Amino acid sequence: MSEPEDNKFDVNAFMHTVTERPGVYRMYNKHEDVIYVGKASNLKNRLSSYFQKNVDSPKTRALVSQICAIQTTVTANPAEALLLEHNLIKEYRPRYNVVLRDDKSYPYLFISTRDDYPRISYRRGAQQQKGKYIGPYPSVKAIKQSLNLAQKMFKVRQCEDSYFKNRSRPCLQYQINRCSAPCVNRISIEEYGKDVDLTIKLLEGKSTEVIDDLVARMDAASTALDFELAASLRDQISNLKSVGDMSNKMRTSEDADYVAAVTQGGQSCVQIFFIRNGTNLGNRAFYPASPEGYTSAEILNDFITQFYIDHELPREIIIAEDIADRSLLSEFFSERAKREVAIVPRVKGERAKLQQLAVTNAEVALATRLASRSGMAARMDSLRELLAMDDLPSHMECFDISHTMGEATVASCVVFNAEGPLKSAYRRFNIRDITPGDDYAAMRQAITRRYTRLIKEQRDLPEVLFIDGGKGQIGVALEVMEELQLSSIEVVGVAKGPERRPGEETLILCSQNTERRLSHDNPAQLLIQQIRDEAHRFAIAGHRAQRGKKRQRSVLESIPGLGPKRRKQLLTQFGGLQQLQAAGVDDIAKVTGISQDLAQRVYDELHPGTKLNG
Repeated sequence: MSEPEDNKFDVNAFMHTVTERPGVYRMYNKHEDVIYVGKASNLKNRLSSYFQKNVDSPKTRALVSQICAIQTTVTANPAEALLLEHNLIKEYRPRYNVVLRDDKSYPYLFISTRDDYPRISYRRGAQQQKGKYIGPYPSVKAIKQSLNLAQKMFKVRQCEDSYFKNRSRPCLQYQINRCSAPCVNRISIEEYGKDVDLTIKLLEGKSTEVIDDLVARMDAASTALDFELAASLRDQISNLKSVGDMSNKMRTSEDADYVAAVTQGGQSCVQIFFIRNGTNLGNRAFYPASPEGYTSAEILNDFITQFYIDHELPREIIIAEDIADRSLLSEFFSERAKREVAIVPRVKGERAKLQQLAVTNAEVALATRLASRSGMAARMDSLRELLAMDDLPSHMECFDISHTMGEATVASCVVFNAEGPLKSAYRRFNIRDITPGDDYAAMRQAITRRYTRLIKEQRDLPEVLFIDGGKGQIGVALEVMEELQLSSIEVVGVAKGPERRPGEETLILCSQNTERRLSHDNPAQLLIQQIRDEAHRFAIAGHRAQRGKKRQRSVLESIPGLGPKRRKQLLTQFGGLQQLQAAGVDDIAKVTGISQDLAQRVYDELHPGTKLNG
């Protein structure tokens, strides 16, 4: 094929020097940028295929037209070449490679079994601390669902150790029946340990064993005439059966990932369903960068290489279509895991249905992403990137406080989902029993009331909580989150700029412990501004209504002995409150049914500055 004039690469001279051994090659353009990294079990054969006269692939023709240099690295075997290729792609992120953008570790549920009263939580990264790890889960959202189920069933604590060790009385979780209060010894170590064991079995998908254990304990309690304990165990069994399908239990004890890739419109999506011990832990979409012209099989091949070198390997990787490096990858992964890891391109029965579900989810996710380049979806995606979230947030809430010099304080809570404001879910809170003007106390009361109720009613909690305010309001919100054990909610403060102009807010990202100022046209900034302004509007409207209602209430209603009939008689006699205020005590006393003492009380209430001392 012909070479462009500025391409000085001498193909024939280069091919005379290439070895037939396994290794990795790097292709460079005229700017000395690495534009492609590849591996081969035979470097000479693989590289010569790029320079054939008839190359069908437009992708390959575009790549070859830019090659100005090629460097090779010989390896001892194809497996070493595979690992080196992966590291070089991560380092150079070449334009013509499929590049996996996601490099985060995945969350695991963790039970600190070394403690007398173990805590259940989630964590990422190296599994160094002694305890039980369950996972990996595809996202924090999936983790939260499992934590909620475990807490509902067995009341195992989720609070931080520092919080746990400094309690002198049970927290709100105990009061709403979601914790057994081990912090103040309301449960013995032995009984708590049984609940922990059952929690682990439940999270591992062994719900049948859990029910059997609970039935045996219920029978033992009945025999011992401990009917209160027996009734409690009976309720646990009933609750567990009612949520039986929440664990997504399959018919086998399968340990596999179902992986599918699709490509459209110059973008690609890979979907993975994570199955552990036969339990579907959830699914996750990935959007690797891929040059135009790649097939779904090529994307799948490169994705599996990059993803599983850095993440836990299941016993099986079920793929929607066969890939070129299947045998090599299976052998390489088996060696790394020190057990067999099979890559299976074809499955039947229930497994085929799940594999097709992975394909369908990939298609839907990619179609949604392609449609999200403008409008609300683009703003949501920008917010997801800002907060480093695994998935697009589907439930966000924002609180704001409104009052006039401490009068008629109202807190607003607005709710947004993926489509925008969800006005049917908006809530207002009339704040009472606080020092007038204390915004911190008002914020504490509103957030506590809101989320205590959501927890009690077992309703969905937000993924993101916006607080209209600075570090003081944020501190209050974080204290409430800790007390309610809602640490998985992303808390974001929206602090106004020095001139209080829209678009100049400082964002306080609590989970990242940073502050950010975004450009006024940033999609995430526009979304946050929209949510904050809606919370502000809703709070002001509620405050004005409350204040107006209070001010419309006649001052006469607070006077003892002046009932509705006498109030009406006074206002009718004088033609209104303003004229009544202008009347003297004797004039008021002339009205039928109004004594001199009552007239004096009416006059004093209407003229508070004239009341006599003593």
